[in-house]
Amino acid sequence: MSNSRKTDQKNSATDRMRVARAQAERSDRIRRRVVVGAASAAVLALAAGVAFAVGGSSGSGSDAAANGPLVVPANATGDGGTVVTYGKADAAHTLQVYEDFRCPFCEQLETTTGKTVQQLADAGSYKVEYHLATFLDNNLGGKGSRTALAAAGAALNEGVDKFKQFHDVLYANQPDERSDAFGDVNHILDLAGQVPGLKTDSFVKAVREGTYAPWAAKVNEEFNKSDVTGTPTVKLDGKKLDVLTNGKAVSPEQFTAMVKQVTG
Repeated sequence: MSNSRKTDQKNSATDRMRVARAQAERSDRIRRRVVVGAASAAVLALAAGVAFAVGGSSGSGSDAAANGPLVVPANATGDGGTVVTYGKADAAHTLQVYEDFRCPFCEQLETTTGKTVQQLADAGSYKVEYHLATFLDNNLGGKGSRTALAAAGAALNEGVDKFKQFHDVLYANQPDERSDAFGDVNHILDLAGQVPGLKTDSFVKAVREGTYAPWAAKVNEEFNKSDVTGTPTVKLDGKKLDVLTNGKAVSPEQFTAMVKQVTG
């Protein structure tokens, strides 16, 4: 074999290695990102980012159940019963929390600082208003966000405390954002079993039949009307709190300090 041919083969092999390495690096970068844009304009959110970017329509209307009659859960608050309020109604301050049950940054905040958020509400420092969304179903595919939200509506119908406990269980057991495990009603009901007294006959029936799917769609519509562009977003008396730093949730101590800065 001529030296020229050997050189060409060597160069070709080198080129293939270079291409393979570039593809591997690209794949690795993609694994560290999550596609969150709408179908017409994908938006990439780096894992080191500060929030899950809100994409286009949630696609909630695509489920047959979402087109059924609107049933608002007992204990719902806000415009059209689209808000869930936890804490003392006469609290002097209001903490607004914007989340999607499939959002991994929301999970990080809830599992890191959520207990402190609740403790401060229980102490009367503020009441918490949950504004929930289902946009990640459209951005990631599946129906986990809206199935979980509809089930949360069924929990809210049982009581605000039941909603809060179920909310916490969902985040404590959140699947990988690329998975649609929350879209499985049986899985949702299994998780509901972790909340004492939640799985009443009426709760199970509502979850299986999607009774609150139209409500979940309405809740998401109200979320879309807000000025929130990413989840989680947390506001105290209208002032946005920086609850994520370099993609990591603030500590309970940091969150408490932020609250004191606003409430005095």
